[in-house]
Amino acid sequence: MKALQEVAAQTLPEGFDYQFSGLSLQEMQSGSKTVQIFALCILFVFLLLAALYESWSVPFSILLSVPLGVFWAILTLTLIPTLDNNIYAQIGLVTIIGLAAKNAILIVEFAKERVDIGMNLYEATLDAVKLRLRPIIMTSFAFILGIIPLMLSHGAGAISRQTIGWTVFGGMTAATLLAIFIVPVLFVVITRMAYGKKKLAELEANFDEEKAKNLSSH
Repeated sequence: MKALQEVAAQTLPEGFDYQFSGLSLQEMQSGSKTVQIFALCILFVFLLLAALYESWSVPFSILLSVPLGVFWAILTLTLIPTLDNNIYAQIGLVTIIGLAAKNAILIVEFAKERVDIGMNLYEATLDAVKLRLRPIIMTSFAFILGIIPLMLSHGAGAISRQTIGWTVFGGMTAATLLAIFIVPVLFVVITRMAYGKKKLAELEANFDEEKAKNLSSH
């Protein structure tokens, strides 16, 4: 749009003017607020997770995996020349923030429960990954397959649907396949920093094997 404005300023005769409408107008109006929107989105997710886990450290192991999905979503848009980073792509990116966090929550929640009853940090994390791998794969790929019609849409308004579809497809695929390996590492590192060696040792000394069996059977 900036290029169009420059060309119009150089070529339009005196007395002629131009005006943006539709998607271009919406993009101009919302363009300056994009950063604030994403910042507020991440802030609300962080505060919700902090309240859920009653911890300021645990949400970081979830949210630090979100940029992975966002990066691949933007990369997907860049590699497809017919798509632009417009307001529909921004809607897709906001969707990715929530979906990527969902996958991480499934792992972190189970791992934290086991650490809190005294299970070894590494064993708790591996146990959580093994137990939640199938639900993560099933729910994520059900969603990914569900947006294929958007990616392949034709007709009026097809570009807007394709933009949302490809944005979410690229980000969600990366968030599913790569976050399975990255989230456990983040959880171990951040938990060791937040709990400290002394607290982890105390928890392991008071390990409740009965509770661990009950958790594994759920």
